[in-house]
Amino acid sequence: VFLTAEPGSVPNALLHNLKHNKVLHEQNLFVTVRSHEVPWIPMARRVEITPLGHHCWQVVVNYGFKNDIDLPRALENARMRGCQLERMTTSYFLSRDVVIPTLGSGMAPWREKLFAQMHHNASGAAGFLNLPTNAVVELGSKIEI
Repeated sequence: VFLTAEPGSVPNALLHNLKHNKVLHEQNLFVTVRSHEVPWIPMARRVEITPLGHHCWQVVVNYGFKNDIDLPRALENARMRGCQLERMTTSYFLSRDVVIPTLGSGMAPWREKLFAQMHHNASGAAGFLNLPTNAVVELGSKIEI
């Protein structure tokens, strides 16, 4: 499972995985999680699946602002629709960027350091999406500001 911000875009974690491991997994889900301005979205309407071919699927998971976010549980719905997803063997690949303040970028140094610290302290996607900690792989890069 590769998380992506927008359907149709290539997840950075997929690019990093291909670059370093030189392998595409047997089955790939490209998952986008969206939050809506309605309180509840029932499970029956929560998951949208688009087959992309070659054992790849685009999955959009929709949540209302009062729904408890649990991505593994939502993806069980995808399993019922043809994706051969096993909860115990599924890996979640996330992109993780590290912000590094640099001199001469045009931003005040104290602001760069403050932004980098705030980015560092932000909660991660794995906890927010209720992903099992032993199934998460974070691949990322350094971003200089």
